[in-house]
Formats: sequence, structure tokens, C-alpha cells
Amino acid sequence: MNPFELKVKNVDDYVLDFKTMYPKAYNKDTASPYTKTRVILMNGTEFESNWFMHQFARNCKNDEIRKELAVVRAQEQMQQKRLSCLKPINESILETTIAYEQLAIDLTATLAQNEKDKNNKKALDFALLEDFDHLYRFSNLLMIDKQQESASLVGKFTEITPGRPTIAHHRYPKDNIKKPMTASKADLYSKLVAATITAAEQQTMNYYMNIAQWYKNDLGRKLYAEIAMVEEEHVSQYESLKDPTCTWLEQWVMHEYCECYLYYSAMQEENDEYIKNIYKEHFDMEVAHLHKAAALLKKHEGTDYKKVIGTNGEFPTLLKLGTNKAYIREVLDRTVTLTGNRDDYIDVYSLPNDADFFAHQEKLFKSESEVASHLVIEKSIKKFGKDYRYEDKKNPVRELQDRKKDNTTIGRTNKKSS
Repeated sequence: MNPFELKVKNVDDYVLDFKTMYPKAYNKDTASPYTKTRVILMNGTEFESNWFMHQFARNCKNDEIRKELAVVRAQEQMQQKRLSCLKPINESILETTIAYEQLAIDLTATLAQNEKDKNNKKALDFALLEDFDHLYRFSNLLMIDKQQESASLVGKFTEITPGRPTIAHHRYPKDNIKKPMTASKADLYSKLVAATITAAEQQTMNYYMNIAQWYKNDLGRKLYAEIAMVEEEHVSQYESLKDPTCTWLEQWVMHEYCECYLYYSAMQEENDEYIKNIYKEHFDMEVAHLHKAAALLKKHEGTDYKKVIGTNGEFPTLLKLGTNKAYIREVLDRTVTLTGNRDDYIDVYSLPNDADFFAHQEKLFKSESEVASHLVIEKSIKKFGKDYRYEDKKNPVRELQDRKKDNTTIGRTNKKSS
């Protein structure tokens, strides 16, 4: 599929009316977990596009471009509102959160397994274990507060067991910034990976930042606030992979191309015909947006879209969300003790005592008793006699197998336990 070869209507012909913008929500009890995760992904993609265009407009002197941005941006808002209201009224904050984390896990694992760029792949594998652990922490909060098991919510496609413990995720911010790719040399898939995962993690960060204050107890408020801080780290890491030398118009073309790619991928996989049709309609809109952005790039910078995309525009391997249990177990077993180390990653056991990581941890909290991600497991163990998990077999990391004691040292301290 090459979106540049498709015929489109004028952008102004794609306006959605208010009735269309308020869709029929999916049934939370019968919808596939991957229907829910695709909705979240596309919602986040629209949010990213909208805010990118706001930033572009605030840094643009060209009146024609600013006005064209306003038209397209308004339509991105319409699409985002339509997608966000696919979530049903009776789906709780925590139920939605479980879907957010399942998306983060299976999206990251899927992208990593198809990624050839070593820098991108290391970033994906690294953050994968952290989102994996977040699912475990939120699932225990769901059991504590609602006595509801997350295994059914994820359709048992994703295991629920500790990853790199969340307490170990709090790094010195400079250690989250990685080397950017060179867009002119990067593979198209790698560019799409960076764009897709940045949008997805930003959506998660925004959700947690805004939802924390509305949770109904202190432990939940603290847990959302803590994990929102980790999502800030993930957004910083992933956005740093993108080429910062691209012009605003070049970035706009890539944003629109990424949206086309994701909607087309979603269309191929969605089994809910109603939602699939929405993706088809949005895909058509995005193709028109892409053509508009490409025309403006050519007019104002004399640059052909092929220079930005790096090919004639044919989509690379499409995104297919699904279970990744074996891959996650392998990454967990191999990299659980890694932490960030400026442009790269390092085994925490190799960090010197005066490393920024340890100093930053000490500034954030003096003991584990101050950290919500630890306290939620302690409370779960106290209430139920053991933590909540859904595992096909024991956790591949020996230190994370004890269901009656939360591990707060692995990946966090350079002192090996005996």
C-alpha cells in the first residue's frame, strides 16, 4: 500500500459532524483486548499529531502554512474525540489502565522484534520491562480495590508478573536521552518505530498525569503519580531517538505518513466491523492530510516527500498487535539488571557508587516505604497472603519468583545478593 498513489478529496470535505464524532462505544465485556489497545494507540496518535501541529504553528511565520495547519489540526481533534468516546462509560479508570499497559507491552515487543536499528531496539527492550512491571503493579491495585483479576482483561495474552521493579525506574534524567537517528540514512520502519512509540508513551504519560488526582484513595493517587514520572522518562527516551535536524514541514509529512500507516495496519487487524469502518474513514482523512503536507513541503522548501520517507512511500511491515510472552520472558531474563547510562545502557552491578543514578534515587526517597509501587505489592501480600499474578510458569528471574516478598533491589543496587 502506497498512500501517495491514492486519490483524495479536498481536505475541507472531510469535516466530521457532531453526531459522527460521538460513536457507539465498544462492549467492555466482549471486545477483544487488542480492540481496546488499538483504540488507545490511535487516540494517542491523534493527540500527538494535534499537539505537534500546535507547536509547529507557534514556531511558524508563514501565514499560509499556519492556516493549513489549523484546518488539518481541527480534523485531528475530531478524530481524537471520536476515538476517545469508543471507550464505554462503565469501563473504570483501572480497567482502562490495564489496557494502556497491555498496549505498551505488546506494542513495544512487536516493534522490537521487527526493528533492525540497534539503538532503537535497545531502547524498546529496555522500556519494555518497565511497562511490563507497571501492569503487575496496577493489577495488584485492581485486586486490592475491586477484587478484580486482570488476567481476563488482557485475555491471558499477556502475563502479569514482575519485570524490572518500578522502584528501579527512577533515573537521573540525563541517562534517558539517547543518540538520535539520521533520518536520511535511517530505514523507514525505524522512523515509524520512533514516531509510533513516542506517541503511545506520551498518551500513557498524559493519561496518568491527569488521572492521578481523580483516583479515590491515597495509594492509587500516589501510584499513578509515580508511574507518570516513569512514563515521562520513556517519552524523553523515545523522542530523543528522532532526528532533531528535520524541518517542521518534514516532520509534518512524517507525522501524517505514520498516521496513515497505523490506521491502515489497524484496518487489517480489527475484527469489530463498526470500529474497522471508523479506521477506514480516518485513513482516508489522513491520506488527504498527507497529500496536503507533502504539497506544502514541495512548495515552500522544494523538497520531495521521497526524501523524507526514504522510499516511494510503500508501507513497510504492518503493525500487528498480539501476544509476545516468549519474547518478553527472554528479554526479562537477559536484561533485568540494566539501567540507563547516558547514551547507552549498563548493568547496574557495573555502576560506581558515585553514579548519578544512585544519587538521584536518594534524592527522590529515603526508603522503600515512601514508594507507592512497592507499597501496593506489600498491601496486596498482606491482604491476600501473596501478590496477584497471572503466569504461564514461574518468573524467569529467580529474584522475582517470591510471591510473598516484593524485590526492591534488583536493577537498583550494585550490591549482589548472596
